[in-house]
Amino acid sequence: MAINRILLIHAQVVLGSEVRKDVAVLVEEGVITAVDPCTSAQAEIVDLSGRLLIPGLIDLHCDAIEKEVEPRPGVHFPLDFACAQADRRNAAAGITTVFHAISFANHELGVRNNAFAAEIVRSVMAMRPHSLVDNRVHARYEITDETGLPILLRLMDAGMAQMVSFMDHTPGQGQFKDADSYRTYLARTYRKTKDEIDGILERKRSAAADALERMKGLANHAKLKGIPLASHDDDTPEKVGMMAAMGATISEFPVTLEAARASRSLGLSTLFGAPNVLRGRSQSGSVRAMDAVLDGCADCLCGDYSSAALLPAVMKLPDLTVLALPKAVAMATLNPARAAGLHDRGEIAVGKRADLVAVSFDSGSPQAETVWVQGVPVLRACPGRW
Repeated sequence: MAINRILLIHAQVVLGSEVRKDVAVLVEEGVITAVDPCTSAQAEIVDLSGRLLIPGLIDLHCDAIEKEVEPRPGVHFPLDFACAQADRRNAAAGITTVFHAISFANHELGVRNNAFAAEIVRSVMAMRPHSLVDNRVHARYEITDETGLPILLRLMDAGMAQMVSFMDHTPGQGQFKDADSYRTYLARTYRKTKDEIDGILERKRSAAADALERMKGLANHAKLKGIPLASHDDDTPEKVGMMAAMGATISEFPVTLEAARASRSLGLSTLFGAPNVLRGRSQSGSVRAMDAVLDGCADCLCGDYSSAALLPAVMKLPDLTVLALPKAVAMATLNPARAAGLHDRGEIAVGKRADLVAVSFDSGSPQAETVWVQGVPVLRACPGRW
C-alpha cells in the first residue's frame, strides 16, 4: 500500500521557540516526520508561498454549540445538523481539537436541561467518526443541581466525556457578584419572569447544602477514569486551593488576578477567553484576560462562546504584550494540549499529529486558509476567486 505523504514547502513555520522562514514540513500517514527533510521522494507537494504555518488550535472550552442547537430561545435545530455545523465552524476557525462545553445545569433551563444536555453529548460522540476535526466533550456540572450527577457519571462510564468541570452560578460569588446580575442573566438569556427567577434561585439555594459531597463524588470518578478536571470562575485563592485539593488541574476564567496567581502557584493551568482578548474586557466584569497575560499568570486561551475569536486573539497578543509569536501560539496549541493530557499534538515537531493551519492575513484579520487534521486537508479556502 502506498504511503500517504505530503510535503508543505515555502512555509513560515512557528516552532516551539522560533519562527523559521522558507521551511518544508514532511507529513506521512498523518504524522510529522521531518522539518526541512533531506529527501521527499513521492510526496505530494503543497506550496504555501510564505504563509504562516502553525499547529492546529486546541479549544478546551467553547459553548458555541449551544447556539447551534438553540439559535433563539425555545427554537431548536436537529442535533445532527447542529453538531455538523459546529464541526465546520471549528474547521473554518483553525481549531482541530475542540472540547464542546456542554452544561448540566437543570435550573438554568434551555439546552442546559440535563436530559437535553445528555442528548447533545450523545450526538457529538455519534458524529466523531464522520467529523472534520477532533470533537470532544467538556461536561460542565452545576454543583447546585442535585439531579445531574448520576447522568454525568453514566456518560463518563460510557466514555462520552473527555473533560469535566465544576460550575457554581449561585449569586454572590464567582461570575455573578450579586443576585441582580444573575437575575439579569436569566431574564436576558432565558426570558424568565421575576416569579420564575425567584423559583430558580430558591431551588439553587436549597440544593447547595449537599453540593460538596456531589463535587467529591464527581472528582473521584474523574480521577478513576483519567479525565481532566477543571474549576470554573474561581474568585479567591481559598476556592482555588479547595479545587486543587479535589484534583482540579485547570482553572477556567479566574475572576481575579489573585485567583489566577494562586492557580499557577498550585500547578493548575489557567484558561481565559479569546473574546475577552479581542474585546479588551470581560463580559461579566471579571479580570481582563490581557491583564492576566501581562501578569504572566495566563496559560491558555479558549473560544469560550466564539470559536472564531481564538485565532485572531492569538495573533493579537504579540502586538500588545511581550510575548513572542511562538509563546502566543502555544497558548492555544501546546499549552492546552498539555493541560488536557493530549501529548500527541499541539506543536510542529517530529512525531506529532499533523494537525496544521496555514494562516492568511490577506483580509487584514488572520484567517485559516488551509487546515489539515492528521495530514488530511479539511479546509481549503480560496479567497479572491470572484
